[in-house]
This record gives sequence, structure tokens and C-alpha cells, in this order.
Amino acid sequence: MAASIAGLVNAGTLDRLKERGCTVITGGGHVIAVFYHDGRVFAVDNRCPHMGFPLNRGSVKHGILTCHWHHARFDLSSGGTFNPFADDVRSFPVSVVDGEVWVNPEPPMRDEEKHWTARLNDGLEQNLRLVIAKAVLGLEAAGCDYRVPLRIGASFGTTNSAAGWSAALTILTSTANILPYLNADDKPRALYQGLLHVARECAGKPPRFTVDPLPSGETRPEVLKSWFRSFIDVRDDEGAERCLSTAIGLGLPPESIADMLFAAATDHIYLDAGHVVDFANKAFELLDHIGWEHADQVLTSIVHGMASARRSQELSSWRSPIDIASLVWQSREELPALIDGSLRSNGTWQGEAELARQLLGDDPAAILDSIKKAIVSGANAESLGSTVAYAAFLRMAHFHTSNEFRDWDTVHNTLTAANALHQALRRAPSAELLRGVFDIAMSIYLDRFLNMPPQRIPELENGTIDGEALLAELLERIDVRQQVEEVAQIVSRYISGGGDGSALQATLGQLVLLEDSDFHAFQIVDAGFKQFQTRQDSEDGRHVMIGLSRFLAAHSPTPRASAQTYQIALRLQRGEEIFWDSQTV
Repeated sequence: MAASIAGLVNAGTLDRLKERGCTVITGGGHVIAVFYHDGRVFAVDNRCPHMGFPLNRGSVKHGILTCHWHHARFDLSSGGTFNPFADDVRSFPVSVVDGEVWVNPEPPMRDEEKHWTARLNDGLEQNLRLVIAKAVLGLEAAGCDYRVPLRIGASFGTTNSAAGWSAALTILTSTANILPYLNADDKPRALYQGLLHVARECAGKPPRFTVDPLPSGETRPEVLKSWFRSFIDVRDDEGAERCLSTAIGLGLPPESIADMLFAAATDHIYLDAGHVVDFANKAFELLDHIGWEHADQVLTSIVHGMASARRSQELSSWRSPIDIASLVWQSREELPALIDGSLRSNGTWQGEAELARQLLGDDPAAILDSIKKAIVSGANAESLGSTVAYAAFLRMAHFHTSNEFRDWDTVHNTLTAANALHQALRRAPSAELLRGVFDIAMSIYLDRFLNMPPQRIPELENGTIDGEALLAELLERIDVRQQVEEVAQIVSRYISGGGDGSALQATLGQLVLLEDSDFHAFQIVDAGFKQFQTRQDSEDGRHVMIGLSRFLAAHSPTPRASAQTYQIALRLQRGEEIFWDSQTV
């Protein structure tokens, strides 16, 4: 045997390698498969980059190495894969000295951020969830901020679906919103879930092409706003999009752009059951994360949905047996005078709890009158938004399981629309956007049948608790179907006993990430966390978390296929074996 060569690992004699075809060595923290093929020697990482199967158990033909587990194929000389689901396998330099084979156990350096960025784009383009999971973990390991995968997902989602903004981008934004509340280990899992939904929604869809801004000419914000609203009114999405793109290109501040969009979103009654305001708000929240420089691409993606949205005044439920649409129009017309009266009154309004319960009533005219009285009494836009959001959570907390399962969606839609309106009013309060309070109030009214009979909210309990034990029990209950009231009791007991609200949020966040959660689940967790944040130490906060937990319990457990894929990616990153057979025992 030849003397050792510094930094290299001996793989035996060339003759022996020719005889065996392949040998396995270790060095530099790697297990390396060394092949002799077609008169040449090659060395690659023995772990298949797909799921870690030993490549020395594969086969080589015509210079192509094939893994025998999922048949991923690699160029033996470079390690490049022919199958995007697998990734390239790391190759190692080889030299033959005096009949001995030597391998450099240090593969060529690569830019990890660049590599995993490319892999994330591959995963999104081909809807490969394992690749997406690996890329998210790889970017985190490379020291990248969460905004890196978020920007990639936002760009892909707003570009690769002709319909523009929809459920998946809302999910992606919701996962970013809940990151501060999650345990550190769950944060990449959340981003993976959001990106996975974007890939699924865009799969097989035609791309979206943006329009150019208008040539230099009209620059007055009020004119562009008027044009935009008129185009949305007549369902001309192309004209509206060009107005919006022009306004953004002129450098109008975010609050002006928000005012333009939210005014159009509330020009008609409760557009698309609140989804228009919800999506618009989410688009701005996404920009809060990734930067205003992406405003044109992101915000123009919501225009098609705004223009094509169903208008609730066209629905029979808003016209008969009570014409609540006309009641809303009348209240909207009174709004300027109500606001003027509020300014003159100089009153300090403290009636959120009372108004919230009035919103649960069964007289639509009386409900609208209670809102008007609150405005005249000095209730500001943010307070009214907060109140309708809380009332919507009360509907959820009182939701009786004697309703059909799909009825959860009905109460949920009102809830998330109410939260979106609240967040929008905090961002860009205006008289036009305030009209949405009347819309949401009537949606809460229309959902009254869901509280017939009203489910009793668990009573406050005094005494000490074992917080960790209760959270562990919560996780156990979620593993069993139809544990809605049992979960509500646990959450109520935890909050009543002074449990750590942050720990509860982290646990509920973990729950939604473990399941094959859909659009509604991510929305309600995002909304619930926002509404709880300002109410943690109050009875109202307990009601919010009861409503949230009941919804999650009703929709669990699921097959958890997404979580299984993520766990595989995590184990691979740790260097664990995924496969098992008798030869590994």
C-alpha cells in the first residue's frame, strides 16, 4: 500500500476496485461511494440526495448511476441529476497514484443560498413538496432570513396563476404572520406549508402577465383613485390594473395606495363574502414582510378578483325575507353625517363589549342603529373594527355542533372578513372603508342560525393549573376526532388558571402545522392570534381562543401527509437513515 497522502482517503487498489466495481469509504464526515466504470474512477456521496438510500446498492450503465429505491438517475462524472425531484449528488475529486485510488473527501465549495434558492424554485415549478421542504431547511441552515423563501414564494405565486391572488398566497402570508408566535423548530415548517400551497395552486395554471403603467400624464392621486373605482365598478380589471400600476409607479405612499384599494373593495356590499377585503389586506401584510419594492407585482394580482367578485346586494339572502341590502345602503349614506356628529361630540366611547353582544342580535335594523349610535358616541374606526372582529369570534365560540360540518365555513368566512376589516382600518382608516363595518355586521346577523341553540362557553375556573400538562392534553385531544368541546374546556381552563398565552399560541400554531391544514385553518389561526394579542388578560381574549381552538379541533386529525414529508426532509438534513431493511440491522 502506498504511503498516505495528506488530506486524501485511500480507497484501495485500482485492481481491487476494478474487480468489485464499487467500494465505500468514509472521510471528512462523508460516506463516499467509489465506482470504477468504463475505464475511469468516480466518487460520489453514498447518500442519494432524494431520500438517503445508499447509492452503492444502485447500478451504473452508460455512465448513469441509478438509485434502486426511487430510480433517481445521476451523471456519474458530475453528480448531476436527470430527475429534479432528487437534486444533484455531491461528487469528490479522485486520483490514482501508483495503482492506489485516493479520494479528496472535501467536495467543491458551493453557494448554499444560491443552491437552495434554485431548488426552491424547482420545487415550486414542479410541485415537489419534499424538494420545497428541503429547500426551506437548506436556506435556514445557510443563515438566510425567513424573507428569502417568502419572497421567492410571493414572486412565484403572483406570476404563475392567471387568476391572480387567491387562497394560496393568503396562506403563505398567514404563515409568515404567525412566525413570531411559534417555537423555533416550527418556523421553517410554517414556511414550508405556505410554499407548498402556492406550488399546488399554481400547478398547471397559465401565467399572469402584468400591464405597464400609463405614459406620463395624469398624476393626481384623487383622479387615479376615481378611475380605479370606476373600472372596478364596471368589472374592467385591465383598466383598473393599469390605474393601480400607474399610481404605484408614481411613488404614491403606501397609505394612498391602500386608500384606493380599500375604497374600491367596499364600494359594493360585502364583495365575495368578504374575501376581497381579506385578500387586499393580506397583500399589504405580505408587503410588510418582503418590502414595498414588490408592490406592483403583489397588489396588481388582487385586481382581477376585485373586479369579478360577487356582490352581496345581488344575493337573495341579502334581499329576502328582509331587504338588509337596502338597510346597509341607507346606513352607508348616513355615514358622513354620523362621522360629523362624532367629531362634534368629543365623546369617549367605551362600549365595545355591549356593542359586540348587540351585533349577535336578530333585528338587523336595530344592529345597524347600534353601530350608528356608537359612531356618534365617539367610536373610532379601529375600535369598531375590533368590535365586529370580536363579535365574529363569539359566533364561533357559540357555534353548536348540531350544525352541519360545512357550516363551520360559514361562520369562519365572516370571522376572517371581520379580522381583515379590522386590520385594514388600522392601516388606512377612511370613511369609505368604515362602510365595511355595516357589511360585516349584517354577515354576523345572517350567521345567527349557527348559534341556535348557542353552545355554552365554558365557565371561568379558579385555582392553580399545571400548564404543561394541559398543553400536553390539548395535543392528545387533537389526535381524536370530535373533541370540540373537550378542547374548548382545556383552553378555557388554561387561560382561567393564568396559563402563559404565548405558550398556548405556540401549541395551537404547532397543531395547525401538524395537520394537512387548508385555507380556513391558516386564516383563523392568523386572525385568532391577532385578536388575542390585544385581549390576552381579558375575558374577551378567552373567548377568542375558545373559538379558535374549537375550529381546529373540529378539523383534526387529518392524514398529516404534509407533515410526514417535512419530517423526512428534517431527518435527511440531520443525516438520519430513512430507509430500513435487514441489511441495516
